[in-house]
Amino acid sequence: MGSIQYSDRLEGAINRAGSPACVGIDPVLGRLPDGLSPGDDIERIREFCLGVVETVAGVVPAIKPQSACFERFGSAGVAVLEQVCARARKLGLLIVLDVKRGDIGSTAEHYAGAAVGMGADAVTVNGYMGRSAVRPFVESGLGVYVLVRTSNPDSDELQAQALAGGGTVAERMARMVCEMGVGAVVGATKNGDELARLRALMPEAPILVPGVGAQGGTVEGVRPMVREGTSSLGEAGVLINASRSVLYPASGGGDWRVAIRSAAESFAAEAAGALP
Repeated sequence: MGSIQYSDRLEGAINRAGSPACVGIDPVLGRLPDGLSPGDDIERIREFCLGVVETVAGVVPAIKPQSACFERFGSAGVAVLEQVCARARKLGLLIVLDVKRGDIGSTAEHYAGAAVGMGADAVTVNGYMGRSAVRPFVESGLGVYVLVRTSNPDSDELQAQALAGGGTVAERMARMVCEMGVGAVVGATKNGDELARLRALMPEAPILVPGVGAQGGTVEGVRPMVREGTSSLGEAGVLINASRSVLYPASGGGDWRVAIRSAAESFAAEAAGALP
């Protein structure tokens, strides 16, 4: 991964691509397109995922493989994830490994080592066990996105709760993110005023934004999370992810790669055009 900080590499990759779009790689057997070569489940997932990576390369700066979608198939699935990461790196894509790991420091060291071994540039981390659950990933040289305000509706049950000392649980996590100098996961499905408050609490943090597309979030809704005073898309400090809406577009019976390429291009253009 080299000695250049992840945030600098991300900024450069976004500027080169001309878009802050990220495509999630979340293979689901029941949604794989027609037209794949005959084979078992693993072979079909491999062909699909590698095809997606090759199709979106040059359109977006990054991919976000969801580790769970591969891990469910055991060692064969993990091997496919390794191949996906290797192909993405060869094609110049940044890799945000979506693992949401969170455990005590000694265990987190092993999780961090696994992510580095996989070839990831960055990871998602659950910081609700405290800073010791985050620090090993930082020390390993990975970019880190800590869960602050997730896109799922029932996240309100915990993250939106008020603390006795003021603010919400999510806002306290945002302060920790700022103090540690890491990145954050903040969903596009949340209220714009809340998103603006979270950005104010972590003004320099790179933010990974899920929830656009199938979950109901919009690219326009990302605006409150843009850093102030930026002069390029890379400096805006947001990486906007879409998964299902790009992976499984209506192909009309045509080539699935063409359909995905078109969906990725539309998403990338929308993401670029929505930011100031």
